[in-house]
Amino acid sequence: MATTEQVSTLTDGTGGRAADDPTAAGEPPGAARGGPEEQAAQGRRMLVRLLRPYRGRLVAVLVLQAVGALAGLAPLLALAEIGRELLAPGPADRTAVWTAVASGAAGLLVRVLFTAAAGGCGHLVDGDLHLSLRKSLAQRLGRVPLGWFSRRSSGEVNGVVQGDVDTLHHLIAHTPGEFTSAVVVPVASLAYLAWVDWRLTLVALIPVLFGIAVHRLLSSEERRRQGMAVGQAMGRIGASSVEFVQGISVVKTFGGAGRVHQRYRRAADDFADFFLGYVAGSAGLASLSALVLAPPFVLLLILTGGTLLITQGAMPPAELLPFLLLSVALTAPVAALGHGMDNIHAAERSADRIHEMLSARPLPVPDHPALPDGDRVEYRGVGFAYDDGHPVLHDIDLVLEPGTTTALVGPSGAGKSTLAQMLPRFFDPTRGAVLLGGVDVRDIGDEQLYQRVAFIFQDVRVLRATVAENIALAVPDADRSAVVAAARAAGLHERVAALPHGYDSVLGEDIGLSGGEAQRLGIARALLIDAPVLVLDEAMSFADAKTQAELRRALDVLRAGRTQLVIAHRLETVTRADRIVVMEGGRIVESGTYQELMGAGGKLAQMWRAQHRHGNGTHEGTGR
Repeated sequence: MATTEQVSTLTDGTGGRAADDPTAAGEPPGAARGGPEEQAAQGRRMLVRLLRPYRGRLVAVLVLQAVGALAGLAPLLALAEIGRELLAPGPADRTAVWTAVASGAAGLLVRVLFTAAAGGCGHLVDGDLHLSLRKSLAQRLGRVPLGWFSRRSSGEVNGVVQGDVDTLHHLIAHTPGEFTSAVVVPVASLAYLAWVDWRLTLVALIPVLFGIAVHRLLSSEERRRQGMAVGQAMGRIGASSVEFVQGISVVKTFGGAGRVHQRYRRAADDFADFFLGYVAGSAGLASLSALVLAPPFVLLLILTGGTLLITQGAMPPAELLPFLLLSVALTAPVAALGHGMDNIHAAERSADRIHEMLSARPLPVPDHPALPDGDRVEYRGVGFAYDDGHPVLHDIDLVLEPGTTTALVGPSGAGKSTLAQMLPRFFDPTRGAVLLGGVDVRDIGDEQLYQRVAFIFQDVRVLRATVAENIALAVPDADRSAVVAAARAAGLHERVAALPHGYDSVLGEDIGLSGGEAQRLGIARALLIDAPVLVLDEAMSFADAKTQAELRRALDVLRAGRTQLVIAHRLETVTRADRIVVMEGGRIVESGTYQELMGAGGKLAQMWRAQHRHGNGTHEGTGR
């Protein structure tokens, strides 16, 4: 079985930290990088690298299939020889007839055994490849920064992890055998038929040569370019489908289902028109090729040529029988050859996209992790820009003293989330440093960092697992009493205790959580970790008054004694913060207490008035 290290040959050979990594540069999977010829060549190289660890077993598959394919001709050859013997003048040679019968039966048995062995070996290689690829992709996706995901839709990621990996199945499990048969069977058949009569053999070659010529026309660079465009269009349709399904609740809530359906229908119609044009460009030629390669046409051609030779006395009638039996064996592999090439081209494109994802640059891991001394957080001259050069943060200097609450406020796109997410290393700064306990967070090991920094997302994700397992996600060895205590402090215990299976209830099967309950589950997770530093993306914007009050009480329990960095969406939730930092355009424009900033009449005061003019339900200066 190939290991994930073997699969890493799809990257640059150094774990994927190539300086010219296109995915690290923010390019989504499947994005064009050069012309179709360049992309095809890149995909071909990636496919060769991908299959290199399995080269020995794939050769074994080819050998087994070749033996099986040759053995499969034995019954036809035996039948031909029996016919020639029985139709020849004079008495038939009984020994020769029975020898042919035995040879045909033995060949059939060998074919079954060797073809089954080739198929089984091919599927084992396919299974090992799938397992190794998915392990490697999971490991790489677990190490890339969160920003990598924010610039790609879940449909695109799923298309690579699921769709592109599955595309390789037919190539590994079936195409080697089909290709081997497509070469071995015609060559052996032609050799035998040429030995019988070379003139009728040339007639039998006409459909084969025509089929090969059509295949070359259908495999032109223009057709490959169109095929790549079809694949990209299908990817866009798949991505839009996934995004629509995942966002269906929001879409229906705000009455946008009709508009979204219309957009999806338009996208599907556009794809259908494009695909029909792609198919129409080759339909006539492909249909003609299918007709010429069809068994009835081949047999008619052989009968016509053989009849001419027989009537002219150039060939005995008995020698027509091998051509009638084997001529179909010449043309059938040509169609398989065309399908096999389609599978190879599809696999090349998939291997290229898999390579992009495996080449996504992970966050570096320190060789010698350092331990922070205390819980003081400091941002020193922090700047951040995406790899496309788009600046997000500019020279941020900020200190979070132990035990204090610092709130980040500002308009959408001000850089609040990016700044907060640098503390738990969802991003690394491109300039400056983020320190925890006097140590750059890039020099702290993951385990130590996440023991000290907890992050509560605005949109809490739950797993299809028990309530207890969901709460203990970061502390899987926590005992039940600790899990219950965390749930009780988060205000979730009564809801869970009322369930028939209690904490063993499976989320998504036995219970479905509301938004407020999911947020309380996230709070319980953070309480169980008991990290001294908390990054909180508040999620009470859409909660009703009762839920807000319950969540606020749970958060008060969570915040006690911790250093907090809060991303604030509702200004009234941070009036009691020790410090409010107002951001705009990736810069800190104001900093101070609520009273100081409101008294100064600056940006915070403007935001407060604007928010309350839109009816957010509080009164200026009350903080309630």
